[in-house]
Order: sequence, then C-alpha cells, then structure tokens
Amino acid sequence: MPDGSVVRRDYQVHPGSVAVLALDDEDRVLVLNQYRHPVRHKLWEIPAGLLDVPGENPLRAAQRELYEEAHVKAEEWQVLTDVYTTPGGCDEAVRIFLARGLSEADGERFEVAEEEADMEIARVPLADLARGVLAGDLHNTCLVVGVMSALAARAGDGLDALRPAEAPWPARPFES
Repeated sequence: MPDGSVVRRDYQVHPGSVAVLALDDEDRVLVLNQYRHPVRHKLWEIPAGLLDVPGENPLRAAQRELYEEAHVKAEEWQVLTDVYTTPGGCDEAVRIFLARGLSEADGERFEVAEEEADMEIARVPLADLARGVLAGDLHNTCLVVGVMSALAARAGDGLDALRPAEAPWPARPFES
C-alpha cells in the first residue's frame, strides 16, 4: 500500500487495450453493435481490441482494430484520452484514439468469426451518441468515455489540440 503496509487484494491482470473514436467528415462516429456474453446483451461500441503483444505500439494496434472490425483506415490520429476501466478489480488501461480522415481500407476484408460474425456497423452523429449516453441507452465504457471526451475537447481547446498519436503512455509503455 502507499504507506508501506501489506494487504491482500485479488484483481485481474490485463494486457491493455486500445479503442478508436472514428469521426467522419459529417461528424458521425463509426460504431459497432456486438454481442457481449458477460452482460448478455448486444452493445453499441467503438472499434477496440487488446494489445496482443507486450510493448506493442498502441497506434498500430488501433489501426489494426479499425481495419479488422470496420475495413476503414484513417489519415489523422490523435490520443483522445487514456483511462483505467475498472481500477478496483482490474489493471486494464485503455488508450482511446481519435481517428479522422476516414476512407475504405484497401484489400480484402478481414474474416470475422464468433461474436464478431454478426456485428452491425453504423455511422451515428456524435451529438446523437451523446444524447444516448445521457439517456442511459449506451453502456460501453470506451464509447461513453470517447464520445464525452470528444465533446469536451471540442468545447475546450479543440480537437486539433489533442495529444499526438505517439504520445507517451506510462500505464502501458510501448516501442515506437
């Protein structure tokens, strides 16, 4: 503990994750509707995935997830925010990126399976997602944090003032 005492705590060790708030030129966010067995519901989410390799560059992982889940690429990348999802029981750290300048990815689509096989993809106005969050209709952590962070950034210094995509991430150090 911070004071030097020792106590026992059980928690889940997690490799870390990335998520992508992909915002198009019409102010719409790319979202996915995917079944999540632990909560027994299909949830609207933003593209996301695990850091599969220790020290993996989070930007490359985010680009991979955007390609695999939506067959989309982005020209502009910035760090939207970093968050610990459930710090009382898990050490999962998520870096949420803002991706802009969206276009269809080249090549064949990634072959999806299992819970991704029937995933629905949509583009929803950012303002509509914010209303859905506040109405209690949207529950995915990365979507909620991403949407509200984008609105806060826009209302503050603007989206262009966000950190660069390769900004240091002390929670999950990575190689450039």
